[in-house]
Amino acid sequence: MAEALLTVDGLTKRFGGIVATDHLDLAVNEGEVHALIGPNGAGKTTLIAQLSGFLRPDAGHILFDGHDITRLPAPARVHLGLARSFQITSVLREFSALDNVALAVQARQGHSFRFWAPARADRSLREPAMKALDSVGLADRADSAAADLSHGERRQLEVAMALASEPRLLLLDEPMAGMGLEESARMVSLLRSLKGRRTLLLVEHDMDAVFALADRITVLVYGRAIASGTPEEIRASAEVRQAYLGEASAVGAA
Repeated sequence: MAEALLTVDGLTKRFGGIVATDHLDLAVNEGEVHALIGPNGAGKTTLIAQLSGFLRPDAGHILFDGHDITRLPAPARVHLGLARSFQITSVLREFSALDNVALAVQARQGHSFRFWAPARADRSLREPAMKALDSVGLADRADSAAADLSHGERRQLEVAMALASEPRLLLLDEPMAGMGLEESARMVSLLRSLKGRRTLLLVEHDMDAVFALADRITVLVYGRAIASGTPEEIRASAEVRQAYLGEASAVGAA
């Protein structure tokens, strides 16, 4: 049985009277694609923010590869091998695709951005950046400004930027948000290509994508995990169907 790379124990986050994360337990095994699903307001993005270090929990613990990272800042988590993509693409639109990824490589190496101009010609930045672009299918767009990329290509670029940090665990927050059918299919193909090479924790509303990719699925409702299991187990869960109400048919879809 695979060992847990990420373990969440009793994680709790409140915003005033709202409990966004409610004593949550979660385990993500090494090498798996683990999907987080749930209705709007279930606390999925709040959880990702706590795992990546952008939001501090009020209680509980986060263990990554056996190390307690609950209080570690986000940059320290990146150096341990944990990377995140965001719901809204965060690329630098005036920079080329290659420059965006090279910046991510530079950040991983701990250099200040004030040295960026002369670093553009640095092979130690550009070569791994080009490799990351190639891995997401954007090698032929390396010299294009991010502003000139399609929405789907910018999402691919953001994945390349996350991969440039050479993560052991990649946190993906709605990577298919705003995509059409063709772009979504390309992203599913990209993420499928990462299976077995990276551990992925995926937040996504596209149930077709979730069931096509996930090895295991955890369902959040009001900050609590009401079910966790294989896609087949989640499809068969009456509790999941009840939690989704009108969305039950989507959850149960093949």
